[in-house]
Amino acid sequence: MLELIKAIGLGLVVLLPLANPLTTVVLFLGLGSGMNQPERNQVARTTSICVFIILMVAWYAGQLVMNTFGISIPGLRIAGGLIVVFIGFRMLFPSSADQNPPEVQSKSEELARRPDTSIAFVPLAMPSTAGPGTIAMVISSAATLKQGIDFPAWVVMIAPPLIFLVVSFITWLCLRSAGAIIRMIGKSGIDAISRLMGFLLVCMGVQFMINGIREIISLY
Repeated sequence: MLELIKAIGLGLVVLLPLANPLTTVVLFLGLGSGMNQPERNQVARTTSICVFIILMVAWYAGQLVMNTFGISIPGLRIAGGLIVVFIGFRMLFPSSADQNPPEVQSKSEELARRPDTSIAFVPLAMPSTAGPGTIAMVISSAATLKQGIDFPAWVVMIAPPLIFLVVSFITWLCLRSAGAIIRMIGKSGIDAISRLMGFLLVCMGVQFMINGIREIISLY
């Protein structure tokens, strides 16, 4: 049981800075300003379900995609590391352009034309919560576990769905309590937390690339 708790804790430490539900809260309040509370609750529930499905598909089907396109694990780690570093730098040094990525601008325009448009899958679930960096990290972690890791087989089988479930639950909880979170810590507090997570992501991305380069060197 202790091994399972350790694995879940490790997974959350890796995934939560990438998912960063607090930034999704700000986006949710911006796009959902015209919604009433029941509609917001529905969007929060749908978003969390979508996040869980995306992470599960990345975990179980990611290796198949890698094999289909001939992508090696070192290559994935280096590419994933670059993505994570890029995301981390954007969080560390945000600009006005970064606040409105193309997906958000497109969805905002669609909402202006059709107020009933759903924002749950795009952009809240993807790319805001389960974006490219998160997916790359999940696929790489799945490949690493298949190569062998210091966890029992039953932990490797049970822990990933539980980790994704916890991430989805935290996402749902943050979106459901979006108004209270903004009132409690404010946008400046969210910005500070995002910058701290950005720094962690830069460190993780660099280490990600170092591991990939080491594996390439060891092959030769």
